[in-house]
Amino acid sequence: MSAGTETDTETRYDYGGDEFVYVELSPAMSLPVHFTSLGITRRLAEEAIPGVEEIAPSNASYMVRVDPDRLHPRDLVRELQRIEEEVGGHSDDLTVATRIIDVPIMLNDPWTHEVLMKFRDRHQDPNGTDLDYGARINGYSSTEDFIDALAASPYLVTMMGFVPGLPWCFQLVPRERQVEVPKYVRPRTETPERAFGFGGAFAVIYPVKGAGGYQLFGSAPAPIFDGEQRLPDFAENDSVVFFKHGDVINYRRVDQEEYDDVRAQVDAGTWRYSFKELEFSPSRFLADPDGTNAAMKEVLYG
Repeated sequence: MSAGTETDTETRYDYGGDEFVYVELSPAMSLPVHFTSLGITRRLAEEAIPGVEEIAPSNASYMVRVDPDRLHPRDLVRELQRIEEEVGGHSDDLTVATRIIDVPIMLNDPWTHEVLMKFRDRHQDPNGTDLDYGARINGYSSTEDFIDALAASPYLVTMMGFVPGLPWCFQLVPRERQVEVPKYVRPRTETPERAFGFGGAFAVIYPVKGAGGYQLFGSAPAPIFDGEQRLPDFAENDSVVFFKHGDVINYRRVDQEEYDDVRAQVDAGTWRYSFKELEFSPSRFLADPDGTNAAMKEVLYG
């Protein structure tokens, strides 16, 4: 199969030199498409095919690094086509072992507000705030209603990257309820560490301070990147990042008092994320999104 050749579905397979196969399942991101990607990449990891070196899932695609001396990329494509057919044909049976995580967020906080007000000349709405703009273009009558929508349902980590530890999160709601906002007209030269931002349909937490173009809606008190592995969540897992592809995140709105309490625990080196392991069923979610979300929150909070 030559690079760029399409199968009889939307799926497109491309070769990146001798060591990479890039698979685009659809030109557009949607939860059903990502669930297919999630099922394929989880199955591929489980099968541990000799020659498969690394699997990098993304929003509507994934990439596989292959050792061509052990597995020819053309043979890998045939294996991926087989797995896609098996996963797609039995999607109702697919369950994914994951975890739901409580992530405190202070929305409309003073720190990101101070930064975003410095860059109104780079924004679509120079006279308001990022939350004001997000509420207006998504049809909400008030900023508070918009904040309620942001925090109402959990999010699925559909990709990790851009900078180490950054989770791209797609809210687990029907398409008609998806929040979407464009990025800034021109990127900021400053974004606070742990800022909670939104771009397109994706929510993120910025792991470190730096440039950025996503709308700024709030701030997380706890780090998601720990280069020194000082906190227990990072030290015990021997990792500098906390989130993983396929995690479900419940962004829980907190006030200044709880924000400060979490920061004190972080400073003392005792902070731990609260999470529970569970089995996530994409087909059950698609049939009953609100019921599935409520059940996952019940698992997390009891």
